[in-house]
Order: sequence, then structure tokens, then C-alpha cells
Amino acid sequence: MDWQEISGNWVLVPPRPTAIVHFLGGAFVATAPQVTYRRFLEQLAARGYVIVATPFVNTFDHTAIAKTVMRSFDRALETLQTSVLRKRYLPIYGMGHSMGCKLHLLIGSLFPVERSGNILIAFNNFSARNAVPLVEQFSPVFAVEFTPSPLETNELVSQSYQVRRNLLVKFTNDTIDQTAALTSVLQSRFPGMVVAQMLPGNHLTPLGPDIKWQAGEFFTPLDAIGQWVRQEVYRELHQLERAVLRWLDPLASFS
Repeated sequence: MDWQEISGNWVLVPPRPTAIVHFLGGAFVATAPQVTYRRFLEQLAARGYVIVATPFVNTFDHTAIAKTVMRSFDRALETLQTSVLRKRYLPIYGMGHSMGCKLHLLIGSLFPVERSGNILIAFNNFSARNAVPLVEQFSPVFAVEFTPSPLETNELVSQSYQVRRNLLVKFTNDTIDQTAALTSVLQSRFPGMVVAQMLPGNHLTPLGPDIKWQAGEFFTPLDAIGQWVRQEVYRELHQLERAVLRWLDPLASFS
């Protein structure tokens, strides 16, 4: 199972797919999600989920980014339906990390999309002043702010967000997470349909390529140390993977 580029998206297609996950990453790591989120996304694909990871470059116009990534995903989906899935219906889930959460919220609020649910990990909705320190040098002359602003985003979601089933993940050591406020908004809008989970980790937990430790012909103490280090490095990421997979398929069993 190898990554392939389809209409500007990075795609993984498992042998017997059960659903499609549209992934959007964080602001400064989203340009190459097949690299920056490789381990996380490949683990989901190994469980039968088609991964469509859409790269994007951050600008101040988040509405325009949301529209662009949605159109890019739709083009990839059309190709997949025609050449791979053979018109077979698969449920579609949105999954975002940090700014990627905001983009999925905008997509679900502004456009008539069909989603079986959204997974929102370490939601961040900072103002431009807080998110981009250099913006201080331009304000107040240009009064630079993201579109929509944090307040406008919250109001839009509370009034127009259409995706009823949501998993929200917050990490214990994440000082820039704003999941709590979003949880309140979504639980008010869709009572009983929103799951909020607190997991060990920090804002960067979903990131990272997979480190494969190749043991030699004979298993040595060094091999044992290498495997232990790998296990510890990915302990928090593994817990995230299990939480997401359980929410996607509560009846499945995971090791």
C-alpha cells in the first residue's frame, strides 16, 4: 500500500476499504501531510480506511482555503469512485488537526457536504495576532485578522454547522488547544452526538513518520533497547490511533 497523488491530494487505498477519511493538517505542517502525519495516517489505512490528505498553504483567508481543499477532495473522490471504488458507496469522515479542525468546521458550516462524522484533534482557533507573531508589526495600520475571525467562526459553527456526529480530542499537555469551548458549542447544537476525549500528549502528538527498527539476524540487547525506545516514542500516538479507530468502529477490536 503506497501513497499516490490524485488531483493534488495524497491518497492511501487499502485492499478492502470500509470508509473514507478526508484529512487536513495543522497550519505549518499541512503542505506535506503524507510525510508529517505518515505514521498516524498509515495506521488508519491499515485498518481499512481510505486516506485522502489534502495539502494546503496557510493564508489569512481561511474560508478560501476551506473552499479550495473541499474542491480538491471532491476531484480526488471522483477519480477514486470511477477507477478504484467502482461507484461503491463508502461513508466519508472529515478529520483535522489544529487548524485542519477549523477548516472542517467551515466546510461543514458553509457548504452542502455529506459527512458521516468529523474527528477534530487539538482544535485551534487563535486570532492572527496570537497565531502569527509578526502580524504585530503590521497592526493596527492594516488590522490584519483571519477570515473568519475566531468569534465569527464560533458564531458560524453554532448556527450553521451540519455534521451531527463528532469526536473531539484534547491532549493533556497542550497550551494552545481550544477544544473545551468548541465542545460546549457542539454539544449544545447536537445533544448526545458529540464525544470529547482527553488523551495524554501535546499539540504535536499526531505528527511524525514511522521509525522502523530492523533487528539483525540475532536479537541483541541493542535491538531490545531500540524497540523499547520506539514503543515509548509512539505510546501517546498509539493511544490517539486507538481512540480514533474505536470511535469510527466501536465494534472492532484493537491490539
